[in-house]
Amino acid sequence: MTLHPQPLAPALAAAEAAGRPTVRLDLDGVRDKSGLMARCEEALRLPRWFGGNWDALADALRDLSWLPEAGAAGRLVAVTSWRGYAGARPSEWETFVDVLEEAVDFWRDRGSGEGNSGLAVVLDESEPESGHRGAAGAPPRTPRPGRRRG
Repeated sequence: MTLHPQPLAPALAAAEAAGRPTVRLDLDGVRDKSGLMARCEEALRLPRWFGGNWDALADALRDLSWLPEAGAAGRLVAVTSWRGYAGARPSEWETFVDVLEEAVDFWRDRGSGEGNSGLAVVLDESEPESGHRGAAGAPPRTPRPGRRRG
């Protein structure tokens, strides 16, 4: 699955219908990398070894052993209220999207089978529930394969 903005409700409904565990990563109020890492750690319930940096996040998303069993349907991470962060920190947002795409690709490349239930990520494009909108958001960028994190 690629990272294209989608209305959240249909994606969550489809995930629930398929029996897919869903994690909501709400980025409302996140304005820097440390805030993003803290929000990821909390929302994704990352393991204790999570170091709060890009590589640790990438490693954690390739493990997923701490999340509930997903069965054949795989897991879904729904990223909400991301536009404020994307607008405030566009280069960090690019890196974050890279990490998510790499994790999705990692699970897709493993194929389906025992012990591999996959990972999908959706970016919700709806307005924050509070009605307050942060800085103008940057749209998700077009994937560029083979880039390295800084």
